Amino acid sequence: MTELTDVSKTGAAGAHHPLLEVEDLHVEFRMQGSTVRAVNGLSYTLEKGQTVAILGESGSGKSVSAQAVMGILDTPPAHVTGGSVRFQGQELLTLPERERRAMCGNRIAMIFQDALSALNPVHSVGIQIAEMFRVHRKASRAEAKAKAIELMDRVRIPSAAARFGDYPHQFSGGMRQRIMIAMALALEPDIIIADEPTTALDVTVQNQIMKLLAKLQEEMEMGLILITHDLGVVADVADKIVVMYAGSVVEQADVEELYARPGHPYTEGLLASVPTLASKGQRLVPITGQPPNLAAIPSGCAFHPRCKRATDRCPVEVPALREPAPGHLSACHYAEEVLGD
Repeated sequence: MTELTDVSKTGAAGAHHPLLEVEDLHVEFRMQGSTVRAVNGLSYTLEKGQTVAILGESGSGKSVSAQAVMGILDTPPAHVTGGSVRFQGQELLTLPERERRAMCGNRIAMIFQDALSALNPVHSVGIQIAEMFRVHRKASRAEAKAKAIELMDRVRIPSAAARFGDYPHQFSGGMRQRIMIAMALALEPDIIIADEPTTALDVTVQNQIMKLLAKLQEEMEMGLILITHDLGVVADVADKIVVMYAGSVVEQADVEELYARPGHPYTEGLLASVPTLASKGQRLVPITGQPPNLAAIPSGCAFHPRCKRATDRCPVEVPALREPAPGHLSACHYAEEVLGD
């Protein structure tokens, strides 16, 4: 088992640090005699104003990795067993819990996928937003209310002042997600982590939410980590895509490069299953089989049982994450062939 390591950088004063650096992150869940290896060596960087999309099917480790960054995993059963998470060069994993909570509450915010569950049903949405200013900024009741209405207006809640006293169940799914975005923006964080922010919303509302996030990010120069299973959602907003499978990174590239030339069979499969204008009238090609049980990840390349390109080498040899093309990482023995197709 990998031991938790503090590998924070102590370079020269004034040296540039990415906004966020996740390096070789490992997370596992221990329960009833089994160990579920949810995240297995995740690494990526996020710069100011950049959007990194973490992509993969359910169970790939996307959300768990985000919760590990935020420090909100339940321990036990979850355990971060290795790696590093650095915010502007400062290691978060070894910070005392109180400092970690303050850092993540103020500098890194999270938007959860199920807004109805995340919002408190017995308090009005306005009070819930205002409470952020009361607790963290020591604002008066009147100041907090004014700030909350300003934020509701900023995320385009119609008649914001009139709806300050409304409860979560009185809003549509799209409007509840806007409330969640307002709460995330309240303390003007440097990073927002959006975990499946458009799940269960219709396509038109999905597009509105993504455009709103992109606009707010540009205005506030935030970094955005977008967690999703939907390649269609990220095409217009992401700068870089990290593709996860069975807890590991299988591909990473700039968004244009990845869409034009996927370098891993799993990414090929994801792209083939997304409807496009060019594919109108054609049958979509789903990836066969199911994602693996993370308590029993297949040997060798974890994707080999579902891969049309698999050879005898794939079940016995774990492919290294390497760079078959400049700036393009792939964990496939045959990445050059995949890129060439």
